[in-house]
Amino acid sequence: MVTDKDKIILGISACLTGDQVRFDKSHKKSDFCVNQLGKFVEYQKFCPEVAVGLPVPRPTIRQIKRDDMIHVSRPDGSMDVTLKMNAYAEKSASKMSHLSGFVFMKGSPSCGMERVKVYYEHGKGCEHDGVGLFAKQVMALNPNLPCEENGRLNDPHLRENFVLRVFTYKKWQNLVASGLTIHKLTTFHGQQKYLVMSHNVAAYKALGRLLGEENDLPVEQLADKYITMLMQALKKPASRKNHTNTLQHLQGYFKKHLTKQNKQELSENIIAYHDGLVPLMVPLTLINHHLQTYPNDYLANQAYLDPYPKDLRLRYGL
Repeated sequence: MVTDKDKIILGISACLTGDQVRFDKSHKKSDFCVNQLGKFVEYQKFCPEVAVGLPVPRPTIRQIKRDDMIHVSRPDGSMDVTLKMNAYAEKSASKMSHLSGFVFMKGSPSCGMERVKVYYEHGKGCEHDGVGLFAKQVMALNPNLPCEENGRLNDPHLRENFVLRVFTYKKWQNLVASGLTIHKLTTFHGQQKYLVMSHNVAAYKALGRLLGEENDLPVEQLADKYITMLMQALKKPASRKNHTNTLQHLQGYFKKHLTKQNKQELSENIIAYHDGLVPLMVPLTLINHHLQTYPNDYLANQAYLDPYPKDLRLRYGL
């Protein structure tokens, strides 16, 4: 039985689920979101345009820079929904603590995360430096919430990174819901060691210093600092170099157990991954195999080895 604790709820632009809410009554259904990730999460759908009263179908709207302010309206300035959109965005974004991530619609004047077209008032030309009014509020009021655009999810590294952050953030939400203690916080940090190391070694050390040097803070303040630093560290996809370093650290746990032949096999596959000859799953599969043969509770609890459901097969493309 799935409990509320187990549910992973993501916010999503409604058109990405197949809802026909775009200006021309079409949709932008995301196969990955609906048919792959959708097996493991639930979605809460948002369409800011419909929410502020725009019809379907409707005339197109865009971001327009006028009087040093960004307006959302038709190209001629009519049907301006800027105030309504901002009000809806602020109200909605303030009630998203139950979400573990958000997938936005690329390029949308309401939902685009970045590089949204901002047109000049005279209508000739545009800049590509805008952020959707709704997305901007969501990210501002929920700075640790993993967010991504549908277009960027076509990149295997960005897709894997987003899902990894979602599942990590959900574990954090469960931890907070269980009642924070210093012991729980340090245990959680220990379980993230190699996950963080694969992204940023300096960040792992900084997180350790935070827990070691500032543990006299109220646990809630310490936790707020910790999760902000953790999610920031995980935001950049892990590099091949950092993965290799992490794999070699994991290899060290088996040096007293493996035969010379097995040690050589694991070393060669880690180097082969480093050189781009095999995917990350090859050395990881070997490490998991050795972990079953030579159990180690500390390694078995490392998030790096099992950050999200294996059925998503996200590491096969890395």
